[in-house]
Amino acid sequence: MRILRITIPAVFAAGCSPLADGPVNPPAAITRALPDVPEPARLAKPPAPDPVQSPRLKRVTLSGVVFEGVAFDARRQRLVVVEQQGVPGQRFPDAESAARSIGGIAAVNGGFFTPVGDPLGLVIASGRPFGAWNSASSLGSGVWHADGTGKMAISRRQLLGKARAMAMRELLQAGPLLVGNGRAVGGLENTKSSARTMILWDGGERWWIGRAAPCTLARCAEILATSSPSGWPVKAALNLDGGRSSELWVSEKISGGPLKSRPLWNRPVRNFLVLE
Repeated sequence: MRILRITIPAVFAAGCSPLADGPVNPPAAITRALPDVPEPARLAKPPAPDPVQSPRLKRVTLSGVVFEGVAFDARRQRLVVVEQQGVPGQRFPDAESAARSIGGIAAVNGGFFTPVGDPLGLVIASGRPFGAWNSASSLGSGVWHADGTGKMAISRRQLLGKARAMAMRELLQAGPLLVGNGRAVGGLENTKSSARTMILWDGGERWWIGRAAPCTLARCAEILATSSPSGWPVKAALNLDGGRSSELWVSEKISGGPLKSRPLWNRPVRNFLVLE
């Protein structure tokens, strides 16, 4: 029997043999700059909402003019229009009687009216309109309004427009605007000094209703644009009926009250803004 012998040669890969002379050096490290990874963005903490303030009566003197009125928070209180048809004063002889008729805690006289007692502009009380849209007179150039949700604002007549105005639940057209976007409105009358009734707004939830001692419209505007009877900056101020119509009533339920600021020579008015 013949035996075949197969010889398999040994093959050595010198470069890979662990027995190769000298240490085996690893390949040089490859260094690559990694992009900076930003830290997770820190969310800015939202500002704490202003605390809801109880209504309060304040009487202050600003640049020689006395202002008295009620500052309040719209998250707690609201304004409504109390309207009376017929002869002014026939149903409500003053702001107090109008306010108490609906359980109100403060009130001022409202908008302008004609010699026969008709509203000189649009008035809406509880969704019911009175008068007509005043598209020309400066006494209707500003509008205080509240929509169906109770959200209140002061708007320029041309920006609000008649169609939107008619959709409001509460509305009082008056004027002129004294302050707009935090600035005194230009071109206001600067010779006739009279008692003034007005409504102020900070552009958010803070409001003020009240009256000022006799001053011109221009002077009132200048004062309100640089200082405030309410303690917060005034973004918008709307002039209501003044002179012998100017009136403020505040109940004993309001801090600083009661107060009835109505001279004996005042005349009856058509409507009122009442704080509930």
